[in-house]
Amino acid sequence: MNTLLRPPILRLANRTEGHENRHRQATWLELFFDLTFVAAVAELSKVLSENFSPVGFLGFSLLFVPIWWSWLNATYYSDLFDTDDVLHRCLVAVSMVIVTALATNLPHALDVTSKGFALSYVAMRVLLIAVFLRAGWHIELARPLAIRIAQSFSLSAALWLLSTATPTPARFLIWIVALSIEIGMAVTAGEAVHVELAPHESHLPERVGLFTIIVLGESVLAVVYGTSEQQWSIQLSITAVLCFTIAFSIWWIYFDNLGGSAIQAARTCRSISAYQSWLYAHLPLNLGLAAIGVCVHHILAEIPSEPLALIDRGLLCFSVMICFVSLAIINLAGLSQKAGLRCKARAFRRLCAASAIALVGLLGHNFTALAIVSCIAIICALQVVFDIKQSLRLQVSP
Repeated sequence: MNTLLRPPILRLANRTEGHENRHRQATWLELFFDLTFVAAVAELSKVLSENFSPVGFLGFSLLFVPIWWSWLNATYYSDLFDTDDVLHRCLVAVSMVIVTALATNLPHALDVTSKGFALSYVAMRVLLIAVFLRAGWHIELARPLAIRIAQSFSLSAALWLLSTATPTPARFLIWIVALSIEIGMAVTAGEAVHVELAPHESHLPERVGLFTIIVLGESVLAVVYGTSEQQWSIQLSITAVLCFTIAFSIWWIYFDNLGGSAIQAARTCRSISAYQSWLYAHLPLNLGLAAIGVCVHHILAEIPSEPLALIDRGLLCFSVMICFVSLAIINLAGLSQKAGLRCKARAFRRLCAASAIALVGLLGHNFTALAIVSCIAIICALQVVFDIKQSLRLQVSP
């Protein structure tokens, strides 16, 4: 803790705040804050698990977006203005309580607890409006950002409040409009905001990587729970290992390409398209990873030697496809003069993998659960093999 109370400071690597800002790591408080989202993602998985269907997937996606967006907004504030004083710690504690309320309402947020979920989200908006306006009051450079956030969050919060007095399903349409306003105003904030207040090139990649670890952890838990709930067999064990292989392969190809080059491009080249593509591609990536965990749990409950049900096969293949398309965008957004060809090649391979998985989903109507998981695991593992071979060629090339 730095002091009892201090005004927000602008923590950018290219500002004159000292050399300690050249490289930043996630603080213990940020890691503690992430634990509330571990609970939120776990509760959110119940939404899809209890309605395992295309309609259930849409509801799951609708609820995932405000959870991910709330995490990103809070992370962005900490990236820019974290002072680690008593007030900041207390405000983070309040936000953790709010996220806990969101998580509590998640399992039935499309039914009986939708009002509670909406009110919890409004509370998060109000808190973020307050902290960003405080930063804008003390830091002139951050004032345009603070005003824009206050405008978009205020309008969104008003719509979320209005939704509590609106019957379903119109209530959920209002949520979609409110979220579209928030995200739309963030994306269209303009070069002045995005370039001058580009996040830290080492801190933000670490933070989005940590959230990705959270949703990947759901797949590991699904393997554990799904296996423990069934009677042991060799085929079940092989299926579980292959499900873990899918998660591990995605971890490998994501974290081997995680870096801050897109943020550097925003700051040095005044190009925000790569930075925005890189950042917002994590939304479908994390959504797909969270859905994979639910799909794995359901598939392990099936008889491995029986043809996999259409819903199980379709949702698993679609979720993995989302991940690979998102990874392709992330790879392309990380282009640089030094590694441009490598990133393009890897992005192309991710799209090829997504296409191959789509074929498995379309043509695998007679495939067993073990066969479907085997095909997807092989496609994922081949991505790792190709990346390793490419890295070795680059190391030996002059």
